[in-house]
Amino acid sequence: MTDSSPPEAALRHLLLVMAKLRDPVSGCPWDQVQDFSSIAPYTVEESHEVAEAIRAGPDFPALLDELGDLLFQAVYHARMAEEAGRFDFAAVTRAITAKMVRRHPHVFGDAAPRGAAAQTDAWEAQKAAERATKAPEGGALAGVPTALPALSRAAKLTRRAARVGFDWPDAASVLDKLEEEASELRAELPTADPGRLRDEVGDLLFVLANLARKLDLDPEDCLRSANAKFERRFRGVERRLAARGLSPADAELDAMEAEWRAVKAAED
Repeated sequence: MTDSSPPEAALRHLLLVMAKLRDPVSGCPWDQVQDFSSIAPYTVEESHEVAEAIRAGPDFPALLDELGDLLFQAVYHARMAEEAGRFDFAAVTRAITAKMVRRHPHVFGDAAPRGAAAQTDAWEAQKAAERATKAPEGGALAGVPTALPALSRAAKLTRRAARVGFDWPDAASVLDKLEEEASELRAELPTADPGRLRDEVGDLLFVLANLARKLDLDPEDCLRSANAKFERRFRGVERRLAARGLSPADAELDAMEAEWRAVKAAED
């Protein structure tokens, strides 16, 4: 039977569950010893699992479950902050509510209605003004979270720089830069200095993230798709080898490459 209790009651119950888990006497031993740093990786993981449920259709049963997990992360952090005397969950909800009202004057205030594109520009301008208030010396790149996946952060950093005019004119120009960086990496291969190789590979990945941005693509999504394609094709290679009584460890590279081409051709 579906629970029809009001959302306020459901949220109060969740907050009570969280408080009980953290109770220093009767709580869960694992939850009692957690802190912001130990919980943060779970918060990142749960946000990715929400995105994965959406990419899967969306898969609504999975999305319901994953959104609950993500909400629990917000409740967890707020509870620890409350224990430290900093803020509580109510303060978190008040802060986000005030922010949404402030950033939508065309809905909650007297500003004229805007189209989606104009609203995006206004949203970014409002965020920039807020960042300037918080960190006057921060500049155009202030506030880009360091915890973002590296490819996503690269795209976001360069998107910020592009807003103030620091950008390649088009995708073809980024491809030229990509070839330049590939040449620099190739030049470092004979010496194989780990620091230099790390630097050049990083430059190459950074330019690739830029290229995705210029093509209106999400670099993380591109890489996820490539990962899925590799996994699917490699499993196909394994199946084809198994039909011959072989495993990848038993097969020569040429044989695996031939099977890879066969799997790829079957997909095309």
